Amino acid sequence: MRVLAILLALSALTGTAWACGPDTDCQLGDRHYRIAMPEGQIGSPVGAVVFAHGYRGSAAAVMQNQNLRQMVSDMGLALIALKSADDDWVIPYAPRHMDSDGSVEFRYVEAVIEDAARRFPIDTKRLMAAGFSAGGMMVWNLACTMPERFAGFAAIAGTFWMKPPETCATPAASLVHIHGTTDPTVPLAGRPILETRQGDVAESLDMYQALGGFTPTGETEFEDLACQNRRNATGDVLDFCLHPGGHSFRSSYLRFAWEKLQAAGQL
Repeated sequence: MRVLAILLALSALTGTAWACGPDTDCQLGDRHYRIAMPEGQIGSPVGAVVFAHGYRGSAAAVMQNQNLRQMVSDMGLALIALKSADDDWVIPYAPRHMDSDGSVEFRYVEAVIEDAARRFPIDTKRLMAAGFSAGGMMVWNLACTMPERFAGFAAIAGTFWMKPPETCATPAASLVHIHGTTDPTVPLAGRPILETRQGDVAESLDMYQALGGFTPTGETEFEDLACQNRRNATGDVLDFCLHPGGHSFRSSYLRFAWEKLQAAGQL
């Protein structure tokens, strides 16, 4: 009976701690997120990819990407899927959110990290923020606003709305930007949308290069990516990688970005 009581108690505790996951929302006030722990994970804290979805996306839809989930799991990492406050991320100069300073989203991301680390064995020193399209725009804003909360950032097919901010928090973070040369949805130079416009990727990279004191260190290739690499005196990464396609996402791009950060000693 005593053994049974202990098992029931442990079961209750486990049920409380693991009451959400890849198929169930982790409630956080009036917001939520989803999380998938790596297969076979037992006890030891793991790093995580914190992923921001595209326009009108959802945390649930991110988790339905089985290829992404499997790849992140194979890397021994958790996948944390964020959910925007609106159809789009509420960040500066976004359509219908022109006057936003982004704080509603930044506070949410901070709360997600704290909540996930409370519920699950997450190593908060090994986090990479990543996102595609509008999620890539969110990632650039996170890199600018809370660079020390993440070990690095991977923005795919998205940068700041309108223009880079006049200043970002320092020290500069490590960031890998990936984009298609023929992207019609988020062109490299941006395009007008409603009362705003998408930003120019080159302007964002130039701003961040100056902020972090990055200098060119050569070029590398991976799959269909051709990358221009930059590093600074503290070893941070600023890589700009182009592929010949359009508005597209590959799960392997996230592995590539993680391994770039890992090789630079950021993870």
